[in-house]
Amino acid sequence: MTDRPVPSSPGVSVRMSRARRRDTEPEMLIRREAHRRGLRYRVDAPLPGMPRRRADMVFTRLKIAVFVDGCFWHSCPVHTSIPRANRDWWVAKLRKNSERDRETDAHLRELGWTVLRFWEHEEPVAVVDSVEKVVRRHSSS
Repeated sequence: MTDRPVPSSPGVSVRMSRARRRDTEPEMLIRREAHRRGLRYRVDAPLPGMPRRRADMVFTRLKIAVFVDGCFWHSCPVHTSIPRANRDWWVAKLRKNSERDRETDAHLRELGWTVLRFWEHEEPVAVVDSVEKVVRRHSSS
């Protein structure tokens, strides 16, 4: 991929620089609900064999990785959008993000991990219902 493009405006530059990589509101709502239910996990943990990649929640002993993907950065099929300015760069960037997600999923599954991915727009209680079901099933095995 090419070098980063010149921001289309100072406002865009500020907005992008303030985008959180972790502890986003959807992540926090999901983590609080999971903790309230007694689920214990690691936060923003590096992945085995991929030290530069991280999962939002990791149940290390059970080998479960949970990702809460942002609609913009991970190309949500419902809410995806491509900025008009520097469009070609953004198309390549967002495609690469999706490819990296699939590569991460495949790597973890090869190591025997369960990968759970959710979109930031999903209802936190429903997300935790799904996570809890998998965690409880793995705990009883």
